[in-house]
Amino acid sequence: MEVEVDARKCCAAGMCALTAPEVFDQDEAAGTVVLLAARPPQAAWESVWEAADSCPAGAITVRD
Repeated sequence: MEVEVDARKCCAAGMCALTAPEVFDQDEAAGTVVLLAARPPQAAWESVWEAADSCPAGAITVRD
């Protein structure tokens, strides 16, 4: 799995950081997404897919 984020699309809802905190965080100043792991461990894949699906701005791209 490979994950990409587009902080320009991010609306700072924070769902990604709440759903998969080992993979996503939020920039303290802007509140936008920060990618912590572009290739997350398999144990995190389910939460990464959930985070991508719940992102209201569509700022997360996941590739198998």
